[in-house]
Amino acid sequence: MNKKRILVNIFLAVFLPVISILSYQKVLDYKKESEFKVLLEKRRAALEELKLKLKDEVNKFKGESGVIIKDLESGWEFSWQKDKLFASASLVKLPIMAATFYAVEEGKTGLEQNIALKNSDKLTGSGTLKNIPAGTLFTLERLIGLMIYDSDNTATNIITNLLGIDYLNNQFKAFGLKNTLLLRKVADYSMRAKGVENYTNAEDVAFLLEKIYRGNLINKEWSEKSINILKLTHLNDRIPKYLPAQITVAHKTGLERNVCHDAGIVFTSKGDFLICVLTRYKNGDIKGAKEFIAKLASLTYSFTMANNLFYERR
Repeated sequence: MNKKRILVNIFLAVFLPVISILSYQKVLDYKKESEFKVLLEKRRAALEELKLKLKDEVNKFKGESGVIIKDLESGWEFSWQKDKLFASASLVKLPIMAATFYAVEEGKTGLEQNIALKNSDKLTGSGTLKNIPAGTLFTLERLIGLMIYDSDNTATNIITNLLGIDYLNNQFKAFGLKNTLLLRKVADYSMRAKGVENYTNAEDVAFLLEKIYRGNLINKEWSEKSINILKLTHLNDRIPKYLPAQITVAHKTGLERNVCHDAGIVFTSKGDFLICVLTRYKNGDIKGAKEFIAKLASLTYSFTMANNLFYERR
């Protein structure tokens, strides 16, 4: 009898505390899960409110737009006319950069290859290379950078001549872009006057950006290189305009007659989001187009910082 009582006492002394701890932990887990479900419902309500605000801005914009905004943590997405075609303007320099990196990867060219600037390469519009003396040498890597962060048309022309329009278009398709087509050089305005245009849409640009973000543009190394170059973009009058100065944005702008675009990744402490906005504005209202893009980015950023529960749960 004493032996049985001793065994009972040992059981109570050893296992009862363990059972109590496990039971308490189960109660805590249930409470935490219940609280998260409540927060999740609040986030869903907030998402609906964000959708309404974004849609309201889209409706107020006096022009046409194609929009994709995506939370890269949860996969939530807002889109508007994402398959609508727009003249790509300098936004096409993003897939050109990607195709050039692929050409390097397959040994067609090299980042350290020196290329001499020729007078025939020089194009009007954005960039400073048009003012540099012919014969000046640039590495391909330097030209890619100038094409993106300075949106240099001459640098783009040199790369286009190096690889060829057919190669670029074939690589766009290989990447999975369905509606991005290069039919003329970026600043060939004589061809544009004849009705020859380059086209893309929000769906293609967003697809390529997410491919880069996920490390799937060729491989992780090329994806990271692409992101780092996009972070250096000098024009910050659209997506970054109303965001805090410390927020990092990797993006590429596009601006040409009647079209104004910006597309990129916004990196925040509460998660990253993709925003791609293409516009065709009316009555020369370029300021209104830039403001429209900036407001969409600002609304999404404010929501991300206030409602991203995936980061709060960690």
